[in-house]
Amino acid sequence: VQLQASGGGLVQAGGSLRLSCAASGRTFSTNGIGWFRQAPGKEREFVAAISWGVGSTFYADSVKGRFTISRDNAKNAVYLQMSSLKPEDTAVYYCAATIRPLIEYKYHYWGQGTQVTVSS
Repeated sequence: VQLQASGGGLVQAGGSLRLSCAASGRTFSTNGIGWFRQAPGKEREFVAAISWGVGSTFYADSVKGRFTISRDNAKNAVYLQMSSLKPEDTAVYYCAATIRPLIEYKYHYWGQGTQVTVSS
C-alpha cells in the first residue's frame, strides 16, 4: 500500500486548508486511513481517522469541530478539511493506513508528510 499526502501550505490563523491522501496498491487489504501530525520537538499525534466501509470517524479532542475527515472510495482518497486553523496546528501531517479496526489505533503503512504552517 502506498500513500501520498498533499495539500499542505502556509495559512493565516483562522484560515482553512484541505489535505488529501491518495492510496494505491493493495488498498482493499486496509480498513481505513488516519491522519497524524508531528510538530518540531514533539511526538507524533493522532488527528483523525475514517474507515473505508461504513465511514466511521474518530477525531482527536484538539481538532473536533474544526477538522472534518472524509473519503472517496472510488478514488481511494481521504481528505482532511481543516478550518479555524491555529498556530498550534503547525506540523508535518502524515496519512497512514491500517489493516486493523480503527479503534485499535495501529497503523501499518505510512505516506510522506505534508507541511502545514499556520501564522499568527
